Amino acid sequence: QNLKAFVPTTVPGKAKLFYGDILGLTLLAEDDYALEFEANGISLRVTLVRELNPQPFTVLGWAVEDISGVIGKLNRKGIVCEKYPFMEQDELGIWISPGGAKVAWFKDPDGNVLSLTE
Repeated sequence: QNLKAFVPTTVPGKAKLFYGDILGLTLLAEDDYALEFEANGISLRVTLVRELNPQPFTVLGWAVEDISGVIGKLNRKGIVCEKYPFMEQDELGIWISPGGAKVAWFKDPDGNVLSLTE
């Protein structure tokens, strides 16, 4: 059984550009209800909703081998990582967890919080 992930959007045109062009996911299908992308064998369904109050926590995350390199690529595409006053983060927005994992957060066009972890 394969996992299918869901994230809501109120701006499907912007979401299509963000998840497809900026994040590089492959668009599989598009209809009046959702955009469906392929993300390394996982199906990501970007579901159209009328209203959205983005949550302050991560809704989707990616494990990456080179977090600084990925952030650099995102920065060149106009995406910057979130900086939180209650966390110690470097200039790229990377926080080092107590276990040593490097984590950074960024937002999609709807304000959904996404993460990178190395």
